[in-house]
Amino acid sequence: MSGRRWMRSRVKAEIWRRVAAGEPTREIAAAIGYSVRTVEEVIWRAGGIAPRAFRGAPRPRSPLRLRPSEREEISRGLGAGLSLREIAAGLGRAPSTVSREVTRNGGRAGYRAVRAGTAARTRARRPKAAKLARNARLRAEVERLLERRWSPQQIAHRLAVEHP
Repeated sequence: MSGRRWMRSRVKAEIWRRVAAGEPTREIAAAIGYSVRTVEEVIWRAGGIAPRAFRGAPRPRSPLRLRPSEREEISRGLGAGLSLREIAAGLGRAPSTVSREVTRNGGRAGYRAVRAGTAARTRARRPKAAKLARNARLRAEVERLLERRWSPQQIAHRLAVEHP
């Protein structure tokens, strides 16, 4: 589709604003300078519902995720020499949550709240590349077993046993 122009995010936001206001696609297309077909395709690709980014609502934060203030408390607790259990009790969190957070982000000596928050946002980003796309050795092993006509269940079991 070489004839399609790249559409800026602000133009898409304008499309969704006008759709929400009930404007017909012909009027939207004329107002933004794109064809009716292009406007319809933007709407169609989203299933007729504006993506969250264009609805104006920030992505809701799960209560299961640590807040920046909690990461700061972890950092202060580590600096004060508190145990992970004591820090967790002070936060009202499970000790395993605090332990995983600290281990994942530099250990007791290297934990920094801001860096941990940045790393968590990076890990949470979507879409993620599939494991087979990221790991050539794993992909080659799966392909080899598929060529031998192994089932996906057999392959999964073997990989779990041989490559824990």
